[in-house]
Amino acid sequence: MTRATKPFRVVFMGTPDFAVSALRTLVEDGQNVVLALTQPDRPKGRGYALQPSPVKVYALENGIPTETPDTLRSEASMDLLRAAAPDLIVVAAYGKILPASVLELPRLGCVNLHASLLPAWRGAAPIQRAVLNGDRLGGITVMQMDEGLDTGDILLTKEVPIGPDMTAGDYHDKLAEAASAALTEYLRAAENGTLSPQKQEGPSTYAAKIEKEEGLVSFLESAAETHNRIRGCDPSPGAYTFLGDRRVKLFGSRLDDTAETQTGAPPGTILSGGPDGLTVACGSGAIRVTCLQPEGKGKTDAAGFLNGLRNRLSPDEMRFHG
Repeated sequence: MTRATKPFRVVFMGTPDFAVSALRTLVEDGQNVVLALTQPDRPKGRGYALQPSPVKVYALENGIPTETPDTLRSEASMDLLRAAAPDLIVVAAYGKILPASVLELPRLGCVNLHASLLPAWRGAAPIQRAVLNGDRLGGITVMQMDEGLDTGDILLTKEVPIGPDMTAGDYHDKLAEAASAALTEYLRAAENGTLSPQKQEGPSTYAAKIEKEEGLVSFLESAAETHNRIRGCDPSPGAYTFLGDRRVKLFGSRLDDTAETQTGAPPGTILSGGPDGLTVACGSGAIRVTCLQPEGKGKTDAAGFLNGLRNRLSPDEMRFHG
């Protein structure tokens, strides 16, 4: 990594794992990260104990002063930021809107590492929406923030191909790598004064937050749409269906174009199964589901799943439904 020769005073704002790689990049690049802001601790797990965000954990481990304000619109938050006197604010999946008073504070403004090629997929869930939509190309945009929703000028982009069987989790990890590279490139350009902001052009799409109900797989959609739903909701919020009255979570799938998928069987019918997956009829075509998790049990492959159903369901009952 080419390290900074003129380190900036940086305030970092981020919360989940995706943001940690960006904060790590700032630290390893030799930037002077004077403050990290992240979301307040949230209850998690069976005991609902308060858990710090991944960014808070990393920041504290690396001696970075860390705060978790409920809002950035208070005078206390502004006093905190003024005292930090940042040259630059870097934002990555922070989860809060930045008011004009914050946007105008640093001399270099605020830049956001957004997980799409803007103006595509503005909003809260660009990673999952791209996979759900079956996009084959995505990426990272380093954007100069303004008061709109992901509407600021584009400073640079990094493209990331989305493989046909890539899950949202897989895509997330590739984007995190690309974000680190994009941030480093941005820092060098900012240091050298070679940035060339570009207005966003073309139609925009909105990436609404993924609701848990969107993970329901009915198999009434086409094979491609069903496949995209399963991988787009993996790992969160999780794809699921029902077999009889029991919920079954679905992980990993691929399209299946073998002859047996042309039988005209009702959607959700389990056509065959083995170690390499369950072939399931869809509204058109079929998919092969490679990993499942019956309610109250652990993940298993297709063979293990079928063994668990032995002598419990008749052939006519071997059909998923939403």
